[in-house]
Amino acid sequence: MAAYEFTVSVRTQYQAEQSDPGRSKFVFAYAVTIKNTGQVAAQLISRHWVITDATNHIEEVRGLGVVGQQPLLQPGEQFEYTSGCTLKTPHGSMAGEYFCVAEDGEQFVAKIPEFVLSLPRTLH
Repeated sequence: MAAYEFTVSVRTQYQAEQSDPGRSKFVFAYAVTIKNTGQVAAQLISRHWVITDATNHIEEVRGLGVVGQQPLLQPGEQFEYTSGCTLKTPHGSMAGEYFCVAEDGEQFVAKIPEFVLSLPRTLH
């Protein structure tokens, strides 16, 4: 087990009621679970997202914390939050990283594995 490690998992859902396909507006919600799978307490400081739509248009988003928080997680603890993303295409993906600092001052990066944003029951 690594001393400094957050494990990230994501679930997505298309938000039909907020979307307007006729105007190329496709809204997705994503629920993120961040678990401290390391051996040292650590705090999530900032985030970096890379959002890619079906035309390979890339948007990068950086900011402090997640949903206005910078959670401090003890080993074994997890933090969950939900956020959203709007694409101009019905399919896309997101990936990124969280920048973290352990209680002993060590800095590390927690990778956010790529996940797909896609309308349900469609081929792409």
